[in-house]
Amino acid sequence: MASPAYPLEQLPGLSATHAQGMAQLGLTSTDQLRRYGATVDHRQTLAKKMQVPLRYVTKWVILAELARVPAVGCEFNGLLLHAGIISVSQLAEATAQGLYTRLRRLHVATLQRNDLCPTPDQVSLWIQQAKALTRSA
Repeated sequence: MASPAYPLEQLPGLSATHAQGMAQLGLTSTDQLRRYGATVDHRQTLAKKMQVPLRYVTKWVILAELARVPAVGCEFNGLLLHAGIISVSQLAEATAQGLYTRLRRLHVATLQRNDLCPTPDQVSLWIQQAKALTRSA
């Protein structure tokens, strides 16, 4: 399964200024950021070069990792992160019903509505795609 690569500007929580800073360092896609940020040393180097806290870079790398799942992309990666999912392998190990329940609670607690929550079928698809990605890695 091919993982999509999104322009960094689409990554949730990444400002245009930070996206431009990464572009100046040769990082323009989620795939490039994910690959570069695979080690703590590289994340620390990136944080120093961009003059941002390491936790920002770590969050961006996690979001880029989750965006590898085609049905998640940059639309739902932030939601998964807020639900405590920090890797494709963790998503692959989740149960659809358990994750859906967590996401629905998160939506109700933060947005005070559940009509915007992904459907159980969407959550199942994310998990299936995450499993396929972990098998092919």
